[in-house]
Amino acid sequence: MADIKSVEAADVRGKRVLVRVDFNVPVKEGAVTDDTRIRAALPTITYLLEHGAKVILMSHRGRPSGKGFEEEFSIKPAAERLAQLVDAPVAVASDVAGENAHEMADKLQPGEILVLENLRFDPREKKNDPSFCEELASLAEVYVNDAFGTAHRAHASTTGVAHLLPAYAGFLLAGEVQTLSGMLAEPKRPFVAILGGSKVSDKVGVIDALIDKADTIIIGGGMCFTFLMAKGFEVGTSLKEEDWVERARAMMEKAQAAGCELLLPVDVVAADKFAEDANTVTCAADAIPADMMGLDIGPETEKLYANAIAGGTTVFWNGPMGVFEMKAFEHGTRAVCEAVAANEEAATIIGGGDSVAAVNKFDMADRMTFISTGGGASMELVEGKALSGVEALK
Repeated sequence: MADIKSVEAADVRGKRVLVRVDFNVPVKEGAVTDDTRIRAALPTITYLLEHGAKVILMSHRGRPSGKGFEEEFSIKPAAERLAQLVDAPVAVASDVAGENAHEMADKLQPGEILVLENLRFDPREKKNDPSFCEELASLAEVYVNDAFGTAHRAHASTTGVAHLLPAYAGFLLAGEVQTLSGMLAEPKRPFVAILGGSKVSDKVGVIDALIDKADTIIIGGGMCFTFLMAKGFEVGTSLKEEDWVERARAMMEKAQAAGCELLLPVDVVAADKFAEDANTVTCAADAIPADMMGLDIGPETEKLYANAIAGGTTVFWNGPMGVFEMKAFEHGTRAVCEAVAANEEAATIIGGGDSVAAVNKFDMADRMTFISTGGGASMELVEGKALSGVEALK
């Protein structure tokens, strides 16, 4: 981060500051149901307000069609929640970078906040269209990126604008990059990485990178069955990627050669269907019934994994152990969450996505050292990829 300037280095007093935040939050019946991402942006927003800036916030929310305003994906609920969390006036533009946004930006006073409508209402955002970049940049005099969750996207609001205005990193983005990069560069050992999720193909780069860094890698979630197939096990109707079995076997061999212990489930909870009311059986990982699918790790695996986690000094976790959204298959993810929380001597880093949802569901967020706001971005950083939104600030 030495070649990226922090917002603290910016002269913002009396200036319009355009801030890319990540307000992609869940909304039900017009109200935000999880304000984690909004709260994560508060340190940067508060700093700017306290230093006399005119703050203009921009974010996407959801997956609109890109053909204009859609009430379902409006940024208004997020702006209304923000207004409850800050001691400042919060206004919302009726467009993204059009006439209303410019009119309101011109009238903005120091200590006030303007929130632009959903960036993705304009199809030019995802295309990093030069004309859209210029329209956004013309709203302000300074640019701050504080949206780590979208830092891996080369969009107008994350990369294009950064080349048109003096550009700085907000506190959230800087903290995310420093924490995750530091974990990989100089982890305190033993370094234990826990990886879940559905597909090996989604995590192959991450697993490969962590084999070179970690002392132990714990595998859970749907992708474990492709690894179990690589060991020669039958996995019934469990989720599997037969095209990736050889690749999984190669990673297991690489881990062994590197002295990295790669742990797989020794037992699983199998079900006759993908449903909350399914009939279930707990069985050894090499004895899954032909007509059943594994949907969670079993109790012996929970003990194995908890023991490995307890021995870690750095613990990184990304991905659930099973279908934790269903109560019948949440136990393995809960057990891993409890094991991570119980290791109070370790630096515990939650790598975004479903892991954060699990930590929040089981009410253990305050027992983790660091919780990333960006699933995809954190994974690409762990994988060793350059994040376009971060590169644009250099």
